[in-house]
Amino acid sequence: MRDLRVIPTELLAWYDRHARVLPWRVPPGQGRADPYRVWLSEVMLQQTTVAAVKAYFERFTSLWPTVHDLAAAGDAQVMAEWAGLGYYARARNLIACARAVAAMGAFPDTREGLASLPGIGAYTSAAIAAIAFDRPETVVDGNVERVTARLFAVETPLPAAKPELVALAAGLTPAERPGDFAQAMMDLGATICTPRSPACGICPIIGHCAARAQGIAADLPRKAPKKAKPLRRGTVWIGFAENAVLVETRPEKGLLGGTLAFPSTGWDGSQLPPPAPADWQEIGLVRHVFTHFALDLTVMAARLTAAPERGSLAPLSEFRPAALPGLMRKAWALARPETTARPATSGRRGRPPRSPS
Repeated sequence: MRDLRVIPTELLAWYDRHARVLPWRVPPGQGRADPYRVWLSEVMLQQTTVAAVKAYFERFTSLWPTVHDLAAAGDAQVMAEWAGLGYYARARNLIACARAVAAMGAFPDTREGLASLPGIGAYTSAAIAAIAFDRPETVVDGNVERVTARLFAVETPLPAAKPELVALAAGLTPAERPGDFAQAMMDLGATICTPRSPACGICPIIGHCAARAQGIAADLPRKAPKKAKPLRRGTVWIGFAENAVLVETRPEKGLLGGTLAFPSTGWDGSQLPPPAPADWQEIGLVRHVFTHFALDLTVMAARLTAAPERGSLAPLSEFRPAALPGLMRKAWALARPETTARPATSGRRGRPPRSPS
C-alpha cells in the first residue's frame, strides 16, 4: 500500500537539488521570497509561459523595483510595457492592486487578506501566501493538476475534475516548507511530469504514481472536448498624416481595455463609422484568436486629408509599435510597408505609397 505521507519529503529532497532557476525565485534554503516579485510573476504567468514572461518580469522590476514604484507609475506606461503579454485586464488589475498595497504599506500575509486585493483570486492568493509567507496553502496550477491527476489516477475530465484535484493536492501539502513544496510540484510538472511523454523513469516519486502503475500516465489528465470558437469580424482603420499615425486609447472596460490601439469597430460589439473622412482602402485581413472567439479583422488604410473625428495623431518619431497589443501589431505589420513620413505625392489612389527601400 502506498504511503503518501512521504511524498512531500521525497519531492522536497528532489527540489533542493533540481529547482529551476527563475528570476522571481529564491533558491531553496535561502530565505523567503519577496511578495512583490512573487505576486508580479504569478500575475504575469496566468495563461502565459515561463519563457515568455522572463523578459517582461525583468523589465518591470528594472523599471519598478518595488510595489511602491509600480503604484506611482502612470497607467499608460504600465500598459505599454505590458503589451504583448495579452489578457489586458490583468494589467489594469496590476495597477489597481499595486496602489492598494502601497496604500496599506505592505502586502497582507494571509490568503484571505491577499484575496481581498484587486485581481488576486484563489490561486494567486494561495501562491503568494505559501511562497512569500510560508503559509500552508494549497497551490494548484496546470502543472500541479497534471501531477495530482497522475498520482491518484483521476480519470474525471477537466475542468470537472478541478475540485477533486484541489482536495487531493491539499492532502499532500505539508505544514513545513509549503512554498517550496508548491514550487516543487510545479517544477515536477514542468520538467518531468510533462503533458506528453512524461519522463517517468527519472521521477522522484514514481513509486507512488497510480497512473504509472496502471500504464495510463500519458493519458491523464483527461480533458472534455473543446467547443469550436465562434468567429467574429470587424474593421480597423490605420490613418496617416504627415509624420503621424492615428491612434486611440481603448476604453478601460472591455477587450484590450486601456491599451493603445488603432480605431476599430465591429469585433468588440461596437458599431462605429470611420474615424476620419478619407479614401479608405482595404489592404488585407488580420486573423487573431482570443480566449472565447476567433477574429477576422479587415485592415483599412488611408492618407488623412482632414482632422480625425476620434483618436489623436501620434508623431511617428514617438510611436512605439511594441506598445500595441498583439492584434494591433498584426494590423500595423500590414500597413507599415505602405507608409512614409513624407506627404503622399504618388502611389495608388487612396493608399499611402510604399516606403523607399
